Amino acid sequence: MSKTRKKATKASRKSRSRKSAPAARARTRGVIEVPLAAFGLQPHLDTLRDASQPVESRLEALQTVQAASFAIPDFDSVRPEYIAALRQAAEDQDPELRQRALGILAREHDAFAQDALLEGLRDSDKALVEPDKALQLLSYDPHAGVYPIARDIMQTSDDESTRREALRVLAGDPASAPLLESVLTDKNEPADIRRMSASALHALDPDRLQRWANKAVLDTAEDPELVATSLTALTQFGDADAIRGNKPLLKRVDQLQARAPAKIKKLAKRFVQKYDSES
Repeated sequence: MSKTRKKATKASRKSRSRKSAPAARARTRGVIEVPLAAFGLQPHLDTLRDASQPVESRLEALQTVQAASFAIPDFDSVRPEYIAALRQAAEDQDPELRQRALGILAREHDAFAQDALLEGLRDSDKALVEPDKALQLLSYDPHAGVYPIARDIMQTSDDESTRREALRVLAGDPASAPLLESVLTDKNEPADIRRMSASALHALDPDRLQRWANKAVLDTAEDPELVATSLTALTQFGDADAIRGNKPLLKRVDQLQARAPAKIKKLAKRFVQKYDSES
């Protein structure tokens, strides 16, 4: 082979290598291959909208278009059609497709999805997903208007899963601090609901939580798990001067260090070590 042909062959190989490198890297990373231009997504959008297609095919089409929304620079050219297809899918008969579509729309702060989710929380007959999932999706946007409904759920619902999601939502709402405190102090509430209320209250109003924690440690009839939560809160976030001057609290912690379940003894010991070392 002549030197000229050898050089041409090497150049051709290098060129193919450079062209194939991005695709090879994408396959290595497990990236879903998508059309190279936005208009190539039309068949996938058609499949997503077509209720006569198997749900597996529609879910696959949704995955492809969703991946393309991050990978294709000119995706905005089909975004309105994509949003329209998602809104249609959000009301589909298949629950998985509905939830997937609503999840994408909720992350986009889509008004249609927010209104549909809120309506479903107000009227269960119109719900597109379960209430706990609706709360989770609405939490992506603190301006979605979910706080009043979440407060109502905390006061009226008996479903613990839904109430837990409502608590997660309310952890971002300063106006809910009084409600969270009332849930926290209610011994008829399940212990895990009260602990979640404590965490949410700490995020919103740490002083309220500290006052409750002080009372909970002194309360000999308090649930041991809530005593443990209280000791942790006082040890990690308490006002050292106020605690060192609180003789009833110090006496009670000494008692717990001597006579309490192992978990509480350990937490009481940490409490004493911290405030003794700071005195």
